[in-house]
Amino acid sequence: MKRILLWFRNDLRLIDHEALHNALRKAEEIIPYYCFDVRQFADTRHGFPKTGSFRAKFLLESVHDLRRRIGRLGGKLVVESGKPEEKIARMVAEMNIDAVYAHKEVTDGEVKVEEALEHALWRLRVPMEYFWGASLYHLEDLPFPTKNLPEVFSDFRKQVERYVAVREPLPGPAAIRVPEQLTEGTIPCLSDFNLKEPPNDERTVLRFIGGETTAHDRMQHYFYKVDGIWHYKDTRNGLTGSDYSSKLAPWLAAGCLSPRTVFKEVLRYESLRGSDESARWLLVELMWRDFFRLIARKHANNLFKPGGIKQAFVPMVEDLVLFEKWRTGVTGIPFIDANMQELLRTGYMSSGGRQTVASFLVKDLGLNWVPGADGFESQLSDYDPASNRGNWNYVAGVGNDPKEGRYFNPLKQAREYDPEGTFVKLWLPALRNIPANKVHTPWLLNAEERTRYQLVPGVDYPLPLVEPWGKALTR
Repeated sequence: MKRILLWFRNDLRLIDHEALHNALRKAEEIIPYYCFDVRQFADTRHGFPKTGSFRAKFLLESVHDLRRRIGRLGGKLVVESGKPEEKIARMVAEMNIDAVYAHKEVTDGEVKVEEALEHALWRLRVPMEYFWGASLYHLEDLPFPTKNLPEVFSDFRKQVERYVAVREPLPGPAAIRVPEQLTEGTIPCLSDFNLKEPPNDERTVLRFIGGETTAHDRMQHYFYKVDGIWHYKDTRNGLTGSDYSSKLAPWLAAGCLSPRTVFKEVLRYESLRGSDESARWLLVELMWRDFFRLIARKHANNLFKPGGIKQAFVPMVEDLVLFEKWRTGVTGIPFIDANMQELLRTGYMSSGGRQTVASFLVKDLGLNWVPGADGFESQLSDYDPASNRGNWNYVAGVGNDPKEGRYFNPLKQAREYDPEGTFVKLWLPALRNIPANKVHTPWLLNAEERTRYQLVPGVDYPLPLVEPWGKALTR
């Protein structure tokens, strides 16, 4: 073929890029292409942007970095905004393109865009070819078809660990050949999406900067400069500091880094520093990403419905006042509020924090989980549709959890993971004077303690929406 359009999506990298690798082998020229889908920047029905400023900024940085890396290899990255199925079809017709290559997506919204583009290309008699590039294990190597995917993670893990080898990452290209008169287009700014610059809060665990370049920098730092992977299993549920976990999730979600590249680096680390169970535990987290991606492929749009993949009946209670107090971190439960404040101000929240605040919304406040998942989609820098919805299904009891009625007690979680109250005091300055043994339950302070610790419940810090756990106090 003379010319292939390579549609970049959630795969903003050059290393271990199967679609790019094959396009360069089969075509004289390629057209690297990215489209900012305007539908991803609309407002949700709850009034907040589908893609918030943290993730949008990370995405813009990633596209800029991809353009620079392609430029160094002699190529150009075409960037447009609109509906990809319309923009790509127009370019295919104008540029005499022989085929469109892309990595396959699995969730409902992305698949519908693919189908619309396929239809437009069919009318132009131009083929669309997909590749699989977002998971640790390749789809073709799995010991079962998607329809027979185990519904429980432990069963999935046993089978893939026993029967499947991780493929070697594909090398990055040495050069990229593009048409001479290719116009790159302008990468938009946050203001083009009616978004403002996100706050630069000094308390953030890490300044996440998008792009393949910073992804590899972060991996090298975490693996070798601080030996973080050596302690990963023991520290991964931390709350403060930049190195208690890998923090690679934003780059994995945007595809700036492939799971196979991380796997290869784990093997390299072990060859230099020795084998350790903690290092291998990072691979378990990558398996979870694979599992939720395959679950999304198997169950399609059910992942996004209130009944989840179980198609269970769940109460559709929506209280906008309660939901907004949860979203903005003013529930009166310090551990919940600290986590939600961190999310609002930094676009990040720890894995344990996400489980606890999700459980609180569903189990303690008794509200529908879907708006909570939408809120995470808006705020998280590392949002991935399959992992986000899969985890919300799990916590809400409509997903893959084999344990019925799983519940994350906020007070128990707080005392286990924040025993000194360091995290709560960091994000809730009103509680900074309260000692560790009382900071997670400020509503229990007596009059003398309120004076001593300079806290008036209901004034300096809100009264709890529910009494831990289950009995309503104030609504």
